[in-house]
Amino acid sequence: MKIKIILNPYANRWGAKERIPAIEAALAAAGVTYDLVQTEAPGQGTGEARAAALAGYDAVVAAGGDGTANEVVNGLIQAAGDGPTVPLGLLPVGTGNDFGDMVGLPRDLDEAVRVIAAGKTRQIDAGRVNNHYFDNNCAVAMEPMVTIENIKMTRVSGNIRYVAALVKAIIRLKAWQMRITWDGGGYEGPTLLLSVCNSPRTGGLFLMSPGATMDDGLLDFVLAPDLSKWEVLTILPRLFNGTHIKHPKLTFGQTTRLTIESEPGTPIHADGEVIAFSETHIEYEILPGKLTVLVP
Repeated sequence: MKIKIILNPYANRWGAKERIPAIEAALAAAGVTYDLVQTEAPGQGTGEARAAALAGYDAVVAAGGDGTANEVVNGLIQAAGDGPTVPLGLLPVGTGNDFGDMVGLPRDLDEAVRVIAAGKTRQIDAGRVNNHYFDNNCAVAMEPMVTIENIKMTRVSGNIRYVAALVKAIIRLKAWQMRITWDGGGYEGPTLLLSVCNSPRTGGLFLMSPGATMDDGLLDFVLAPDLSKWEVLTILPRLFNGTHIKHPKLTFGQTTRLTIESEPGTPIHADGEVIAFSETHIEYEILPGKLTVLVP
């Protein structure tokens, strides 16, 4: 088994680069034959993954956090055509590692390498938003505003950074006027939050869609209309245990497709990475069983 490892050295604020000797030692101990490339710019991981899949590697491994995994997923899906992707492996050396946790991968580096070496796979769904793919979570409105604030913060690290960014985003929050349609339903009006989920957790801490599963052929979504800042602050603690979906003003649903018209244009994030800052037309769809993932 020959694998390509795509490592983002900046993940976890350069923490991933410091883990390279440990990664190489774990791979050697497991007898894995590999080529390793370090990315030097945002988006490079997508091209590297696409090229590796087309070159015939047995698996492509994302070494980093959720953003690194997203880049690799995009490259693998681009290379896959109509079929499933080349197997995706993960070495969780990023900050949040939502995707790895949600598919049951170990955080321990040696154990994660042994999962890759064993070669066991599982098919899970992927999502598409316009021309971009995501594996875990994608959102418009408030959630990418939090991501933007998170990127700006350089003196705080770890999951607490997400919480601090959330508070800052709430202070600046204004509703978008949206027309949203999904399988069998729709909404038109002021919107603060629309989170589209393939798994339960996002941001390292938040159970945005606690019932979501990654292989049911459906996207879960959570929709919040215009709320007062006080209402937002009272809902916030409920994100940690998923009870926010019972709030009477929030809408929760499942769909195979979802379309949004937004005025003004809204930012979009996919798996924690901002992919657009002002989109007025957005289309989501589920890609059932598209991703092949190496799992325990």
